[in-house]
Amino acid sequence: MRRRTLLTTALALGAVAAGHAPAHRPDPAHNDVLFIGAHPDDEAQNLATFGQWHEHHGLTTGIITVTRGEGGGNATGPEEGAALGLIRETEERAATAYAGIENIYYLDKPDFWYTLSAPLTARIWDEDDTLERIVHLIRRTTPHTVVTMDPRPAGQHGAHQLSARLAIEAFWKAADPTAFPAPGLAPWRAVRLLAQNPHFTHLLGPDESRKPRTDPHTGLPVLGVWSGTPSRVHRTTWAQAERTASRAYRTQGWTSLHPHVPTDPARLDSDWFTLLADDSRPIEAPVRDSARLRPRYAEFHAWAHRTGLPWLANGAQPDHPRRPSTTIPAVSRPPAGPDAYPGPELPLTHWEGDTPTPADCSATARLARHGDDLYVLVHVTDDRPGAALAPGDVKRHWRTDAVEIALDPRGDSDDTSTTFKTGIVPRTAPHGGPAAERDADHHQGPAPASMRVTATVTDPYRGYTIEARIPLSALPAPADPDRFALNILVYDSDTNDHTGQTRLAWSPHGTPQADPYVWGTAHLPGHTPAPPTPTTPPIIPTEAATSATSPAALTQAHRTGIPIPAPPRPHSSGSPS
Repeated sequence: MRRRTLLTTALALGAVAAGHAPAHRPDPAHNDVLFIGAHPDDEAQNLATFGQWHEHHGLTTGIITVTRGEGGGNATGPEEGAALGLIRETEERAATAYAGIENIYYLDKPDFWYTLSAPLTARIWDEDDTLERIVHLIRRTTPHTVVTMDPRPAGQHGAHQLSARLAIEAFWKAADPTAFPAPGLAPWRAVRLLAQNPHFTHLLGPDESRKPRTDPHTGLPVLGVWSGTPSRVHRTTWAQAERTASRAYRTQGWTSLHPHVPTDPARLDSDWFTLLADDSRPIEAPVRDSARLRPRYAEFHAWAHRTGLPWLANGAQPDHPRRPSTTIPAVSRPPAGPDAYPGPELPLTHWEGDTPTPADCSATARLARHGDDLYVLVHVTDDRPGAALAPGDVKRHWRTDAVEIALDPRGDSDDTSTTFKTGIVPRTAPHGGPAAERDADHHQGPAPASMRVTATVTDPYRGYTIEARIPLSALPAPADPDRFALNILVYDSDTNDHTGQTRLAWSPHGTPQADPYVWGTAHLPGHTPAPPTPTTPPIIPTEAATSATSPAALTQAHRTGIPIPAPPRPHSSGSPS
């Protein structure tokens, strides 16, 4: 009866967030709603909702952002690390102001690179310290509704997963006087807990958000807030206001978004949220346990059961299709050109972005082994070149035309911190040749000195060919000739604004650049693996901007009375478990 009532009555906009009237209290730190995310754009898809709640119901929203996005791309310049983080903070504050948001609290945790692993993220962030900071901020900001990201692991950034997990735990721990006590901070009992649900975007028009919905995976109720509601403040729809705000996230390339959304109400979508808790109690659903879970999904399954929300793990592990397989033949001399590769030609197929024609973007790859060196040849047909990056700015190569080679030497990695990944651009600015780097792997940074890359770019431009020699000794573990795994990916940009439009992969399922579970297998006949070597921890960049260096954060702290965070405890990436 309780769940049926929620499904039929909680879909109205006011009922989603305004179960209680706005708290008219003099406390400048109070927010009625608190969003908890990982990066300075994670709230972007909900600005239409937060703006409506503010304009039509008088509800204020605050934001906790765990990192400043130092590990993300930069479409506007060469800044990275802490310098990029401060730029992204400025963008976030400008964008969220469209929704009437004034308070953004940064936890100063490092953003490293795109991973699907919440456990790896937890080690970099110091999970207990991050949870304690969130609990304290909930107690200081006293929200009645907490909104967070989707905690489920399939195809989602590990930082998104972990920020959602910590928000869920903090929702209840903030009300527990025994959890992270601090002088002057009383327990706080929030009422509602919502999680972003990105799986209903095909439901358009003003009527869809009013219909009862149930998430097909968890069985929990899903609430919709239509983006087409008019805004008196902006004199347009909230969908248009959100689009204008989103274009403020310039470093992420979002200025390439079309500046205008449809004016036809039937073509506008809604923001969707899974209702996890109401009246401070979890919403229950049937539990469907799965068998034969891979380690990353088994870890999430254990967390969901330990947290008292086991239904969140329903269907958490996707049905992976059969992975492609190939044989990498040995050759008697180093290959040069496609005729020197006796193995099969591997087709790279559409994975993400715009669906291309063969002339727009298509690619094939060939593999060979000479001694202890792996050779990879990738031929790309491409009708328009993307922006040429400077030789020292090829990090985050997906901003333009590029090839990525991902290698899992033992075929048993749960995340890419135990793999070798290299990104290669075929040309550099202003008139340079190819350049390579390592990305999101065991040792992100420059390509190893022993690696060799050549490239041929057609003139007039019709595409390019990249050939790479990768010593197997450069991999983080000896190559297992029977379990070796790899993926080859192509990024295609048809613009000069450092944004990509199309992505291809040999094994294109799911999130293939970050998920070793879906990479193809490759046999190395005749290869004798090197003796085992001691496992070394991955080298992961952890430079983070701090609130102490942010004028906006310092001004906010003075206004709200909430101090900026203390420096994070020393962290260690450690070796993946």
